[in-house]
Amino acid sequence: MRLLPLLILALVASVARAATPQLILDVARFRNQNLTVKGAEVEIYVTVPTQSLTYKQRAPKAFQAAAVVTLEILRADGKPAYQETITLKPPVLNDTTAAIKNPLSFQKRIALPDGSYTLRGRVRDQYHAGVEGTVEMPLVLQSTSKGAAMSDLVVLARPAAKSPGQNNFTRGGYLLTRAPGGLYARGAERLYFYAELYQVTQSQKLSLRYRLQSEEGAGAEAEAPLEHIDLGRVTSIAGEMPLGPLPTGSYTLQVDVLDARKQVVVTQTARVRRETETFAPAGAVAPK
Repeated sequence: MRLLPLLILALVASVARAATPQLILDVARFRNQNLTVKGAEVEIYVTVPTQSLTYKQRAPKAFQAAAVVTLEILRADGKPAYQETITLKPPVLNDTTAAIKNPLSFQKRIALPDGSYTLRGRVRDQYHAGVEGTVEMPLVLQSTSKGAAMSDLVVLARPAAKSPGQNNFTRGGYLLTRAPGGLYARGAERLYFYAELYQVTQSQKLSLRYRLQSEEGAGAEAEAPLEHIDLGRVTSIAGEMPLGPLPTGSYTLQVDVLDARKQVVVTQTARVRRETETFAPAGAVAPK
């Protein structure tokens, strides 16, 4: 699990030099809106912690960093299915010694057919030549044609908020604020998530069970009714549970959809990191 380090940047010859730039990729797969195509809508949330960037002096008491991010999705044969390069610039600072700086983010939604892919992200520090970071992860898309199904879980930094508007950060009528890398640091008291339930075709009483479990056995559990089921269409699930006194460590969040007999209809998991010693930056903000 990738963490957001807290670095104090030193000023050297009007430039604050940072470490190797970091990149956090959070990926969630949702059902393709075009039901005639076997595949998925892939939501890729890209986060660049700005502590790891070089801040260059632009004017007296004005410092700014910049990161160039290249995002690629490669097919099994190595050919690109998607590629884009974007430059991210955090707000101008008048003091680069602040230990906590908010990360930057952007999000892409890409429709892809079923298959095996490689997701690759590269970040380059624009003001520190030759400094680059790379992250790769496998991406497998496999449609389900029968029975109830659930999207991937999206781990959130704050509750999913009802939103009538439509933008790149809304889904299912909710505004979603990601927790980059699934990190809940000091000061975070509750865990939040969003998911979508598909292909519920029969009217039945369903409920949700949330479990947060560490490899050492520490954990928490909660249950809640599943309301407003949209038969034959998409049902949005916005849930939360207390973190309480859970210690620092890596956890697995498991969300089960249960029938009236408390039998599991469908389940999904996500990785979460609990960090109780340090405060994390505020939620990532999109570049303007």
